[in-house]
Amino acid sequence: MEDNFNKHLGNKLKLRRLALGLTQTKVAKAINVTFQQIQKYEKGTNGVSSIRLLQLANYLKVPVNYFFEDFSEYLGSLEKSNESHLKINYNFLVKLYSELNNDQKLKFSKTLQASSTSISKVG
Repeated sequence: MEDNFNKHLGNKLKLRRLALGLTQTKVAKAINVTFQQIQKYEKGTNGVSSIRLLQLANYLKVPVNYFFEDFSEYLGSLEKSNESHLKINYNFLVKLYSELNNDQKLKFSKTLQASSTSISKVG
């Protein structure tokens, strides 16, 4: 997976650099590495550290996740993460609600209805 990702990231880096009309040397100077290092990043020979990734993203004016876009293993783990995140939140909310007394449950229900009404008016 690591090699695949390094090649994917390198390709995204090269595409963005070329889209901006920048040379490897110019990008290298901006993040304080050699142009050979940029070549290695673009070929996927070397991995990019988190701080270098942040520097590249800032210099190339893209969000860090730009380098992860279209990477199938990232997309799969992102979906799994979102699913488990929702389950955790849901379980937490159910636990919280079950610990409320009847008066608190009634107030919560009224608040939920009021917010639901205001949301439907906006939409």
